[in-house]
Amino acid sequence: MALSREQLAMRVAQELQDGYYVNLGIGIPTLVANYIPPGMDVMLQSENGLLGMGAFPTEESLDADLINAGKQTVTMVKGASLFDSAESFAMIRGGHVDLTVLGAFEVDVEGNIASYMIPGKLIKGMGGAMDLVAGADNIIVTMTHASKHGQSKLLKQCTLPLTGKGCIKKVLTDLAFIEIKDGKFYLLERAPGVSVEEIQALTDGELVISDDVPEMTFS
Repeated sequence: MALSREQLAMRVAQELQDGYYVNLGIGIPTLVANYIPPGMDVMLQSENGLLGMGAFPTEESLDADLINAGKQTVTMVKGASLFDSAESFAMIRGGHVDLTVLGAFEVDVEGNIASYMIPGKLIKGMGGAMDLVAGADNIIVTMTHASKHGQSKLLKQCTLPLTGKGCIKKVLTDLAFIEIKDGKFYLLERAPGVSVEEIQALTDGELVISDDVPEMTFS
């Protein structure tokens, strides 16, 4: 069974480590803020000028002036700070973000990512994605494994304009957790109830499969 948006966020949260500075992209990545393990010290950074982003607010704690890069209202944790976007991008470009979580339209076996433009369609635009993929060594992409028309988004070669080249190392889809290296996709985990054969059929790029691919857990 394909993972829900919340399950994707929960699985990404397992990749967090104590002391990390993390940037969460627009869409599914923003949900990760709700699943940071209790007791773990993680500072979430947003390119519009916030370090120390918390979970989404309740109705009682909502502040309409406090938003993330996707214009969603957020909260701040103890020790958070606000600053201008120039300082925020200096953090990103300077390599001070330990983990970046991004959405994407396509990823290929060379670690290239296309995430900002589909010719002929109105898309929000680049945002901070190009800076993030250039300034971070540790990037996880989370997206659906295939389009709504059943076309693979894990390709031999991206067909859309690139956001960055050779920068993606791991991809979490609604079907699988995959590592990219040596020009191939390596299947690390599969969604509960999803077979290796289903994942293979929806993966356009070369997929390396071990003898035993475990199912993801969310505990």
